Amino acid sequence: MNKRIKKVAVLGSGLMGSGIACQLANIGLNVLMLDIVPFDLTEEQKKNPVLRNKIVAGALDTALKSKPAALYDKNFAHRIQIGNFDDDMPKIADADWIIEVVVERLDIKKQVFEKVEKYRKPGTLITSNTSGIPIHMMAEGRSEDFRRNFCGTHFFNPPRYMRLLEIIPTPETDPKIIDFLMDYGDRYLGKQTVLCKDTPAFIANRVGVYAMAKIYQLTTQIGLPIEAVDALTGPAIGRPKTGTFRLGDLVGHDTAANVIKGIRVNCPKDEQAGALEIPKYLQFLLDNKFLGNKSGQGFYKKTGQKDAKGKPIVLSLNLETLEYESSVRANLPSLNLAKQIEELPQRVRALFKAEDKGGELIRRSLAGLFAYVSNRIPEISDNLYSIDDALRTGFAWEVGPFQYWDIIGIEKGIKAAEAQGEIVGEWVKEMVAGGFKTFYIAEHGVKKYYDPRTKSYQPVAGTEQFIILDNHRYKKPVYENAESVLHDIGDGVLCFEFRSKANAIGEGVLRGLNESIQIAEEQGWKGLVIGNNATNFTVGANLMMVTMMAYEQEWDELNFAINTFQQTVMRCRYSSIPVVAATQGYTFGGGCETIMHCDAAVCAAESYIGMVEVGVGLIPGGGGTKEFALRASDSFFDGDVQIPTLIEKFKTIAQAAVGTSAHEAFGLGYLQQKKDIVIVNKDRNIAEAKKKVLELADHYVMPQRRKDVTVLGRTGLSALYVAAHSLKLGGYATEHDIKIAKKIAFVLCGGDLTGTQKVSEQYLLDLEREAFLSLCGEQKTLERIQYTLLNNKPLRN
Repeated sequence: MNKRIKKVAVLGSGLMGSGIACQLANIGLNVLMLDIVPFDLTEEQKKNPVLRNKIVAGALDTALKSKPAALYDKNFAHRIQIGNFDDDMPKIADADWIIEVVVERLDIKKQVFEKVEKYRKPGTLITSNTSGIPIHMMAEGRSEDFRRNFCGTHFFNPPRYMRLLEIIPTPETDPKIIDFLMDYGDRYLGKQTVLCKDTPAFIANRVGVYAMAKIYQLTTQIGLPIEAVDALTGPAIGRPKTGTFRLGDLVGHDTAANVIKGIRVNCPKDEQAGALEIPKYLQFLLDNKFLGNKSGQGFYKKTGQKDAKGKPIVLSLNLETLEYESSVRANLPSLNLAKQIEELPQRVRALFKAEDKGGELIRRSLAGLFAYVSNRIPEISDNLYSIDDALRTGFAWEVGPFQYWDIIGIEKGIKAAEAQGEIVGEWVKEMVAGGFKTFYIAEHGVKKYYDPRTKSYQPVAGTEQFIILDNHRYKKPVYENAESVLHDIGDGVLCFEFRSKANAIGEGVLRGLNESIQIAEEQGWKGLVIGNNATNFTVGANLMMVTMMAYEQEWDELNFAINTFQQTVMRCRYSSIPVVAATQGYTFGGGCETIMHCDAAVCAAESYIGMVEVGVGLIPGGGGTKEFALRASDSFFDGDVQIPTLIEKFKTIAQAAVGTSAHEAFGLGYLQQKKDIVIVNKDRNIAEAKKKVLELADHYVMPQRRKDVTVLGRTGLSALYVAAHSLKLGGYATEHDIKIAKKIAFVLCGGDLTGTQKVSEQYLLDLEREAFLSLCGEQKTLERIQYTLLNNKPLRN
């Protein structure tokens, strides 16, 4: 199917409608968003076009002000036009895709589609974002062309950040439409597209809400407080920090209850549907309209007060007495054990084996989940990886149900499930009897799953275009040390992977990167990708190492370490092979400095890029301050005033500005047009970076070190000192911030030079390193570093 999407009509502007409109605008599409005319207008007000669009305008305004931001860049808002169903429905005639996102009532949806039928052009895609209404029922009574081009496209909230897009065809949907949307959602919308059957709640909500309801049930049976359950069912087992009960508050208890009831009513063959009952404590919340965050209280209640340490006082619901009590920190042996285990698989196995109440909750909930998903094949999906993909990207689990089962062991999972009276799908037992030990394997770099239909391992569809480094671990690394690995990713290209804690850049990473560039140069490789598949590219430099050296006053060692960092990033730029970075998530501090020195960066749109060193009392010391001086110099032109450009660079560093998307990073100067690129699907970044290496490799010539960087000396210093003090006067900076800011200014201006001069990069690196070291001797800087390491947030002192 050859179809280009240029314009999309979004029908409905509520939380989901406006969020979907913003995400479509994020990828460059023209969007028309429509909603109803307000019912309460007087006859005179109905003549006012502004008032007629009051609902849709208000919804868009709310979306543009939302935190976290719905748009990659606020300037993308101009791509969204608004209107109403009465006046503007004819405008959908030139839309290539029409998405319905109105209230979850079948009768209203059918009324909207009747209007759509009048104006849409033949062949236009029409989809519904329903979260549960059967897709085939919405298409009843529509034309053949409508039905052939119609299916479900279920986005998750918030649409920018939740990566799942469920695609749900009807029996009449043209298969080419489904193939197109599965690919388009992946490559252009950046989503994990999952093909679903038209069954109640589809895949993610069917399994995710079951998992939540099961834990609701077990909590009272085992006798655990909700704080303990949230601690057990959050990051401890690779799920969001909301855990289970805070997740309920976030989702809204009315929404969760409706899904639970819907599954019970509409899934008579669901063997565990009886477990999906509304507990008395949940009914208490529903009866009192305590619906969670949207109503101000649910399982948790904010008091608006603070304790002696200044932390907000939050009450929690006692599930037995149905009264709110002071929250208490969970203290279970199993949780204390889990905190000591860094790797998720080992942590999950330890919790599963634990003998206390925490271990019982994890063991019984996972055993129930194993049985449940085994019986959902082929009901909701023909393959197991779709269920895992849906839960990972729709509920933000690190691993899906079958991946959990692989961690525990299939036979142990069967035994645990049957011990509590659950029924495990026969196909799983047949699989084990056939000698298959795991649901997934990696074979020659290809991820495969067990397919019950063929009774064999088959490649996971769509992953052949990704480079997942776990799939390459069967090969001996080209090089490795304790903090890094160098992979051969094919076609003469290497990939350097961080594997330190939080991917922090320390001695092992720097040594590994230097070795990797040398290997690539000396052994005839075409080039190097710096990338990993972790949640975050890197949090930056290893602050613990810096702190220890500073406290011990090991200044020579610290000077050597910072110089090593600087020379390593310079090697990324000045080597005989192309070096391309592939980023996602946090790309802070030294990570930002590294990618700025690469030949190119391929950044997932959800890359949060910035030099944040000021937050810990330092300046960017890994070449970042130098690089901003160089980039400012390169932007100067004949007749340029120059100072405004310098102030802009200065403020970006001094305020530790972070681009909340890769697109914003261009505006902050961390990324550069014609050099760096943005992709929406983070799973594709290493593969795209490899393509970039191969593109550059054919005619690659090593750049020459720069000795022509224009700096402004005292002229620039005086202007930047004024800018620094304006930050203090505006309440944006403390005395220590000003001290740091002056160090930044000193480097950007090339030091105390009498006038404008041209200097070398090495000259600026020496100034940068000297300033960094001097700040390491400041007590307030050491206090900032120590506070950040202990609390994972900056200190303003």
